[in-house]
Parts: sequence; structure tokens; C-alpha cells
Amino acid sequence: MFRQSRSIIAGVLCLAAGLAAQDRSPKAVRDLVREYRQQHEVEIVRSYAQLLSLPNLASDTANIKRNADAISKMLEQRGFHTQALNVAGAPPVVYGELSTPGAKHTLLFYAHYDGQPVDKTQWASDPWQPVLRPSKPEPGLPGTPLRDGTGDGKVIPFESLQGPLNPEWRIYARSASDDKAPIQALLTAIDAVRAAKIPIGVNVKVFFEGEEEAGSPHLAEVFRQYGDLLKGDIWVLSDGPVNQTRRMQLYFGARGVTDLELTLYGPGRVLHDGHYGNWAPNPAAVLVDLLAHMRDANSHILIPGFYDDVRALTAAERQAIVQSPDVDTPLKQELGLTWTESAGASLPMAITQPALNIRGIEAGHVEEKAQNAISTTAKASVDFRLVPNQTPERVHQLVEQFITQQGFYIVRQAPDIETRRQHAKVIKVTWGPGYKAARVAMDDPAVQPVVSAMEQTLASPVIKMPLLGGSVPMYLFTDVLKTPVVGLPIANHDNNQHGANENLRLQNLWDGIEVFAGILAGAEKNWK
Repeated sequence: MFRQSRSIIAGVLCLAAGLAAQDRSPKAVRDLVREYRQQHEVEIVRSYAQLLSLPNLASDTANIKRNADAISKMLEQRGFHTQALNVAGAPPVVYGELSTPGAKHTLLFYAHYDGQPVDKTQWASDPWQPVLRPSKPEPGLPGTPLRDGTGDGKVIPFESLQGPLNPEWRIYARSASDDKAPIQALLTAIDAVRAAKIPIGVNVKVFFEGEEEAGSPHLAEVFRQYGDLLKGDIWVLSDGPVNQTRRMQLYFGARGVTDLELTLYGPGRVLHDGHYGNWAPNPAAVLVDLLAHMRDANSHILIPGFYDDVRALTAAERQAIVQSPDVDTPLKQELGLTWTESAGASLPMAITQPALNIRGIEAGHVEEKAQNAISTTAKASVDFRLVPNQTPERVHQLVEQFITQQGFYIVRQAPDIETRRQHAKVIKVTWGPGYKAARVAMDDPAVQPVVSAMEQTLASPVIKMPLLGGSVPMYLFTDVLKTPVVGLPIANHDNNQHGANENLRLQNLWDGIEVFAGILAGAEKNWK
């Protein structure tokens, strides 16, 4: 009797499993994917730690290749046909195809595997040796990590991990959030839907770039050379953070960027400031004065003509911003701010406008190394965030006209002594690579299958933003490949992106896995 009852129970469980496998509702997909993740959390995190342990500066050719090889292997293990997309002077693009018999549409996923440079002296641990730590909230600021990004300092060894893992734990390493997280999330999503026998309804192509943090200088060439290979219905670009409320969001555009290095030249040798102060020009003071004339205290750029090409927001885009959650109030508390530079505009509205950011200033020394001296040079590093329809070329022209009008003589190389004798204010201007902004219409029918699949997975409306504040070369997808693109970030907003102690909250990785799985399983049904 007991044996018979056990057989009946087993049969019922098998039948229930079969019914669950047949149930393709978004909720059923999400629940099955979540169950898979819960059973494999330790395995997922260890796999991710291995990927993060590979240094990934775009200029580090040997290690960039190690990254590309490792990611290619991860794809091949999941049945992708892979190849390296190579152009002269660029890190390899890791490309993979996963065909689905009978699929009528193709989704293309973009992420980048290179990361920002690091200053190891600013990190609590080696940026290439991932560590897992709990995040200890600051007093009065629930749910936020310590400002130095180190949590409570306790390291949780990967080798001793046992599930379930605390979703508030964070993994610290360069590129933990920007931008290896979506690579791991997408591949784990594929593992999960396969394990649950959920069919992937679309053809899948992946494109993982190796020089985004260096400005993607070769991306247009890659697109032109491999355009036939990169055909599909829509690109899902994963970079950037989720909304500051921790809710997931989609963005329909991104600001462009261009940057420059300024070097101002003063006396031909370092001078004692007591003997020569108030007489010899101080390059640090002159450079700071120039920068102060470029923008005001409300972040408004004062360069004549700078806003002439700015495309106004549409009514739908303005409405989306109005409907977005209030993030200013909690962010000011979290960051210890009492004011902002936006003249009363909310953060979502502020990032739809151009910006001038002073990345750094260098002249002489400070604190214990300070000297009573006038330096020979002063340097500043500046970046401009651009919006549609601005272009880097036009911005370069306007900025240099402004500098010249302020009485400076522009050079491209370090000037010799004769040049410095002949011109009162000599400044070297060096522009880095840049690209323009992009903005897809929020009601574009081409992006709706992804929007709908994401909302069905989350069982709630997704936050829609006209622009991401940061810069990714989205314009190339629409201009060169003639394919619509939408941005789907998964990283936590407080991830120390581009800085020391970069981190990813585990729950953000779990959420990313579920959303990618929902899109893979459900996007096809939403095409009309």
C-alpha cells in the first residue's frame, strides 16, 4: 500500500512537472527560471568570479584576448556558433549565434567586456581578485552600502559558499557591474530556460565588444565590415544602472560624448611664489579661470552656440520623465547633498541636457607635498556629454573658438620656448574619440516586443527613460545597421561604476537572469 501510494505521488509530481513545462505564461517562465537560479546560486557566482578575475583594460592586448577566449568558450558550451570579429587595431569582438528552428525573428544582444582603468591604491581589495561582501548600511540610510564601497569589511570566501545566498551581498571587482554582469546574466538565463524545457522563441545573436570604455573607436568599422552578419529585428543593449529606486528600467537613447585634455603653459621653470607671485602668470589660476568661464554654477554651458543643435524633447518623452519615480530626494540623502547643479530640474530631466564635466585638474602638489611655488604647467581633463542633434565635430569647433576668443593660442604639441615667448597664453588642446547621441521614439513599434516581454515578466510597468545619462554608441545601431535599439541595464545604481570598489548586488544579477529569460521565451509572441 505504501509502495502504491508512493507511486501515485510520483505520478502526480511528474504530471505536475509536465503541466508546468507546458505552461508558457510569463509568470510560469519566471518561476521556473527563479527555481533554477535558487538551485545554482553558488555555481553562478563562482562562474562569474572567474570571469571577473581576468584583467580587462582595452589596451592590455594579452588579457583582453584571454577575456575574449573565455567568453567564446562560455558561449560554445551553450551551443553558440562563435567567431571573433576583427578589424585592424581593435580588440576582438566576441560574436555568437544561437539558431532556433522555425523562429521568425532575431534578437541581438550587446554588452562590453572591457573595463575602466584602475588605481589599486583606492581599492579595498585587488580589483582583479573578486571578493564577496555583505553591504552594511550607513546609519539612517537603509539599504545603501558604505560610501567607500567596502561594506562591513567582511570577506565571504567563494570556496566555502553554500546556498541560498543573501541577495544583498555584493561582489566587488572591476567590471562587476560595468559591463560583465549582463554577459553572465544572459548565459545563465539560457541555462535556466533549457533546464526547464522552455523553448527559446527567437534566434539569438550576441555581440560583446572589447573597447567600449576606450570610446568604441572601431565599432563603426566593425558594423560596416560585418553588417550582413549582424542583421536582426532589434538590439537589446545592456549597459548602465537600473533606476535609483531599484526598479528595472528601459532607456530609448543615450547621450554622446567627446573629451579633451588641456595643458596650459606658464614660466619655463618652477618659480618661488614669494619672489615671483603676482608677477609671473600662474598656469593653475589661469586654467581654473578658463574652466569657470565655460560653465556656471547651475551646470549651464556658457560657450556661445553650444545649445543651438539640441533637439527638444517630445511630449511623450516629457510625460515619461514626469511619470518616473522621484529619485532626487532619497539620492540627496544617500549622497549627503543639500543642493544640485540642475537649477531645480529633476535628475531624469537634467540628464537629457548636454553637460560639461571636469574630470580632473593637475598642477603642483597638495597637502604634505605642497610647495610654495608657481608651476610650469597646469592640466585639466574634461568631457562633454552630448544630446541629439549635437555632434563631436561641431562641439570641437565651438569649444576651440571660445578658447581662442579668451585670448589663448592653441597648439597640438608641447610648445618650444620661442612659441611661449611669442604668445601670452599658450594652451595645448587634445581631443579624444567621441560619438554623437541617439534617441529612439518611445512608441516605436519595433521595440515593443521587448518592452512587452519585459513588462510581462516583471508583472508591472517598466520605467521608461528617453535617455541614459551615460554614453554608449547607440547611434551606430540605428545609423549604420539600420536596426532599432533599446537599453536594458541590470546593475545597481550604487555600484561605484568607473570608480574604486565597483560592485554588483546579487539581487540585480538574479533580476537580470529572470528578465533575459522572459525576453528569450516571450518576445516572439509580442510581434505583430
